[in-house]
This record gives sequence, C-alpha cells and structure tokens, in this order.
Amino acid sequence: MKSISIDETTAVRSLAALAQAQRLRAFRALVVAGAEGLTPGAMAEQLGVAPSALSFHLKELAHAGLVSSEPRGRNLIYRANFAQMNVLLGYLTEHCCQGVACEVPNVCC
Repeated sequence: MKSISIDETTAVRSLAALAQAQRLRAFRALVVAGAEGLTPGAMAEQLGVAPSALSFHLKELAHAGLVSSEPRGRNLIYRANFAQMNVLLGYLTEHCCQGVACEVPNVCC
C-alpha cells in the first residue's frame, strides 16, 4: 500500500485553518455528518452562526484541503475530506514514541 505524505507547508496550512473556533466546529460537524455532508444552511443553523460568517470559514477550510463541496440541485453539499484529515493525523503522529507503542495514561476519574 502506497504511503501518502504531506509536506510541512500543507500541514501548517491545515492546522492554521483548524486553529479558529468556528472553523474547528464546522469541520467537526462535517466529520460527524460523514459522507452525506451538510448544506451551509443546515450547518449554520446547527452551529448557531450567521451564514455569511460560515461561508468565510468554509472557504478557509476548503483552501486548506480539509473540506470539499459539490452542487446538489440549488444547494452546495460540504463534506470533510477524510483522506486529507488522515494524512494530517499521520504526519502529526509519524514516528510517534520512537517507534514503540504509545500508551496514553488514564487521567479520567
């Protein structure tokens, strides 16, 4: 299986796009929505944000390659780009823990 990699500039662009609360919320809503995606109207209502503000945030996420959109009738359907998300996560965790299985300490209750 071919490994998909990401360069540092792309990783920084993706992380910068997510480093804003409304964009992070929008991205998470699209991740939860899965392959069906969401219309901007449904997302704006779900997130309690003005459609014009959401449009700006979706544009930033799309520019970073984290979301895609496709026309469906009179609407646009936005979806999380799971491939790009997984590549970014892979970049962040590559060579994690010096190649040894990482153990996350149980800090919960």
